[in-house]
Amino acid sequence: MINLTIVDRDGGRMPVEIPEGINLSLMEVLKASGYDILATCGGMALCATCHVQVIEGPEQYFNASDAELDILDTLPYAEPASRLACQIRISEDMDGMVFKLMGGE
Repeated sequence: MINLTIVDRDGGRMPVEIPEGINLSLMEVLKASGYDILATCGGMALCATCHVQVIEGPEQYFNASDAELDILDTLPYAEPASRLACQIRISEDMDGMVFKLMGGE
């Protein structure tokens, strides 16, 4: 299992367990886990309603793609570790990562 910790918008921490080998994005996992993620663009990196901040994890997950940066640059509350959950594919090396929900603010 891949174990993530999600920090909600109120600061609460909840664990999320994900089976290994699953071919989903973090956005899809969060929605399936009952988190209030709008994802109005359907995962196309166009709306930023799945905005998360990487708190802990491997360095490569802190770096947004150019497409993500184009959208994140429009947000007044984006941080250097901001990402779009729709652009983060779940993989085994994510075990132990911590993400903070930011979208929908």
